[in-house]
Amino acid sequence: MTQNSATFEDRLADRSTWRIGDNCPIAKALDVVGTRSAMLILREAFYGTTRFDDFAQRVEITEAVASARLRELTAAGILMRVPYQEPGQRTRHEYQLTPMGHDLAPAVIGLYDWGARYLSPGGRAPLVLTHQECGAPVQSELTCRDGHPVAMPEVVIRAGGNHKN
Repeated sequence: MTQNSATFEDRLADRSTWRIGDNCPIAKALDVVGTRSAMLILREAFYGTTRFDDFAQRVEITEAVASARLRELTAAGILMRVPYQEPGQRTRHEYQLTPMGHDLAPAVIGLYDWGARYLSPGGRAPLVLTHQECGAPVQSELTCRDGHPVAMPEVVIRAGGNHKN
């Protein structure tokens, strides 16, 4: 039988003896961005949307849902509110990605890649994301910090604090 999952090392090898529980980074991330509307707001922020009405319209959600998600993403530090004022109008706020928000790009692109590959008709996405400098398609892939491509069977999972930086 071919292994297609990660390998657990040392005391983690017997998975019945430990639980990650509330410390799971995936669970914590989903607490912040785990709703459809939050992910689509992030998509729009990466596409350049900044204004409340535009988020609500482009994501096709109610103003109440847009308000709640933008408030949550701002409170989490993913978006920041920046004041702006149109001539003759009151001051309003737009939403911009923070460095923490920009760091979500690989996850958002990964979901895009996966959805395009497995859920889009004919495996073709409605948009093609390309690198401005060379024109090659942008993709998400698993690599180590040294830049080597990594397949899941090559991943070793250790207890926290035992990794090399």
